[in-house]
Amino acid sequence: MPTERITFSGHAGHDLSARLDLPDGPVLATALFAHCFTCSKDIPAARRIAARLAAMGIAVLRFDFTGLGHSEGEFANTSFSSNVADLIAAARYLAGRNMAPDMLIGHSLGGAAVLRARAGIPSVKSVVTLGAPFDPSHVAHHFDHALEAIQRDGQAEVSLGGRPFVIGKEFVDDIRQTELGEAVADLKAALLVMHAPRDATVSIDNAAEIFQAARHPKSFVTLDDADHLITDACDAEYAADVIATWATRYVDMKPPGPPPGAPEGVIRVTEADPEGFLQDVQNGPYHHVYADEPEAYGGTNRGLSPYGFVAAGLGACTSMTLRMYARRKGWLLDNISVEVCHDKVHAQDAIPSGPAKIDRFMRVIHLSGDLTPEQRDKLLEIADKCPVHRTLEQSSHVETRLESAPSEALFRPDGPTTAD
Repeated sequence: MPTERITFSGHAGHDLSARLDLPDGPVLATALFAHCFTCSKDIPAARRIAARLAAMGIAVLRFDFTGLGHSEGEFANTSFSSNVADLIAAARYLAGRNMAPDMLIGHSLGGAAVLRARAGIPSVKSVVTLGAPFDPSHVAHHFDHALEAIQRDGQAEVSLGGRPFVIGKEFVDDIRQTELGEAVADLKAALLVMHAPRDATVSIDNAAEIFQAARHPKSFVTLDDADHLITDACDAEYAADVIATWATRYVDMKPPGPPPGAPEGVIRVTEADPEGFLQDVQNGPYHHVYADEPEAYGGTNRGLSPYGFVAAGLGACTSMTLRMYARRKGWLLDNISVEVCHDKVHAQDAIPSGPAKIDRFMRVIHLSGDLTPEQRDKLLEIADKCPVHRTLEQSSHVETRLESAPSEALFRPDGPTTAD
């Protein structure tokens, strides 16, 4: 997906570094992502969730808070309230591009920040928290050994995640004085709380407090065995899939209609595991599956094989064609089941050896209902007229070209502004 590197002015006028992950097609919704305490916009969880949402038509802006990552300013002079103000500034930037955020997503302390920031961003219709604390002062346990020095000297340097940070007294006082109960109760947006029961950094009790304080509509989804930073790619993809599906109930994500004569759609296949064969298959914002190979051929068996997809297409098209015909005739066809198998060995497909091979698909159709023998024979005849069947029996031509830039001109006539 195209990614724009941008800067915008934060709460104190500093340039904040940001990335805007855009869909290759139309933007169906816009999300604003807030990262965890002392993290950056480029942590794996933020990158993976943003990329997955962009693949489903949701543009995502992720940025470094003041004094963090590549943003200007001094972290020692920031506070929880300044993070909230930075979020509101980011929303103003998006609104200036006619992309006012529909959704706020916050990870850890960023989750607490989006709960507070919602009141200042009227365009938001949905809010998502990932491993968020109900009490922002919870983060103080990361540097509780330095609290006395901070109170005495006004600031102190602490090591967090192996990196030095200067924590100021203003930050400590601010998180101690901040209560989220009223902000959550008056959220005026749909809320999705996502949390791992075994989160060792922010306990699951925090999710319960956020959920109980919120009014409906609200939802809770467990992140199962995910760690606090959601470092596992599968956990991040799962979270993004849930967010996108859940958001469709509260955010108008209806894509524009295709122009007359447009093809059915574009199937995008992206490699998900360079060490194996797992592929991420995406068709627009709503349809997502995995393709893989069996373990015997070096895959992980997490999805249909390529020929499995071809067989599935034949079976689905057969069933649809039979249903359409029986419905038009008014026949008493109760149920259709189609079994398809392909007998070519995958590992031998790419090895030129001897005469060309012929693909054979075996199709068994099961029909239930009060049908006459003549009707059953007619439906068997109609099965051979399904469009996919005809495509497989006829010769097809595949045109291939190598793009010099990601998805350039195929979906966006003007191409992305900048690529990352």
